[in-house]
Amino acid sequence: MEDWILLAAAMLATGCVAGVLAGLFGIGGGIVIVPVLEAVLGLLGVDPAIRMHVAVGTSLATIIPTSISSARAHHRRGAVNLDIVRRWAVFVLLGALLGAWIAAQVHSRVLAGVFATLALLVAAKMVFLPTSRNLTESLPRAPWTFAIPAAIGCFSSMMGIGGGTFSVMTLTLFNEPIHRAVGTAALFGLVISVPGTIGFVLAGLQDPRLPPGSLGYVNLPGLVAIAPTTVLMAPLGARIAHGFSARKLSVFFGLFLVIVSLRLFYSAIVAG
Repeated sequence: MEDWILLAAAMLATGCVAGVLAGLFGIGGGIVIVPVLEAVLGLLGVDPAIRMHVAVGTSLATIIPTSISSARAHHRRGAVNLDIVRRWAVFVLLGALLGAWIAAQVHSRVLAGVFATLALLVAAKMVFLPTSRNLTESLPRAPWTFAIPAAIGCFSSMMGIGGGTFSVMTLTLFNEPIHRAVGTAALFGLVISVPGTIGFVLAGLQDPRLPPGSLGYVNLPGLVAIAPTTVLMAPLGARIAHGFSARKLSVFFGLFLVIVSLRLFYSAIVAG
């Protein structure tokens, strides 16, 4: 019983941290949730072959309410670019479905390594060159209009994150102001997490190794423990974000990406 209490406390604490990060940087919190869930599932004796699948699927499910809360908070401050959402949403959604399917079939060590490298480069640019971070003055046109959002949805779904890490990097490189990029990324988190969650549920329905209380690769006890705290804490993160200048928020997001990169490098090279 004591172990379960400690695990529940860890889940709640994870939800608090993930919620603040969701509001602060427009991410769904999966960067925090996935590794903690994987460790918790290991303590519970879940088969290592499906541990990451359950962690990613559950993370995507928790991102649904978190993204709603975070996006609403940013929208109240006029920080969601609805024009970009209308142009990209369908392609982000299709990419998320594809990513969920790929994740159930393929190991993602190579993807983690590629993303970690990209994140470090963008982090360096945002920390040291925040005033000249854009590649173009506006969003690129077709075929990149289709390829970029589809890639964001695909990679985010595969990794169990809400898309903020990819979306904020991409939008700022295309001259979107950091606060608007963060708010828009929060709404993309919803577009990614809903189809991604459905994909992981369907992919795991017939797996006999699932831990108790699972619906496909989504663990419902984990969802119940984490989701409420992320929803409660996301508005706090959004308030914090709008208290910083664009320069400071760029630097903080860059430092956050460094941490993400180091974790992914460890996962892809050392642990793999």
